[in-house]
Amino acid sequence: MAQYLLSVHTVDDEAREPRTEAEMQESWQRISRLEEEMKSRGAWLFSGRLHEAHTATVVRMELGNLVTTDGPYVESKEHLAGFYIIDAPDLDAALEWGSKVTACIDAPIEVRPFMGFAQG
Repeated sequence: MAQYLLSVHTVDDEAREPRTEAEMQESWQRISRLEEEMKSRGAWLFSGRLHEAHTATVVRMELGNLVTTDGPYVESKEHLAGFYIIDAPDLDAALEWGSKVTACIDAPIEVRPFMGFAQG
């Protein structure tokens, strides 16, 4: 098995219709069902949802000094919003999980393998 990152991205100022409370509840139920399926099939390792990009702090070294800056690392309209770390036998299986996630949240999912994990 290999481990894959399924990353969820958001776009600043993306025009989306606001969801009703019922639509939000339905979305969370779909995501919960999908996560339970991932767990029951041994694919789910963990996941996380992130606050908006403006809450980020970047830490770097400049000329031997520690410097912190508010905001995301890159000036961009697209930002990482959340992720899943999964175990999958191959890329096709990881892409299948990615397609299920994108169907639940109606947002693109990037599927990327981790380096250094041997395929079983």
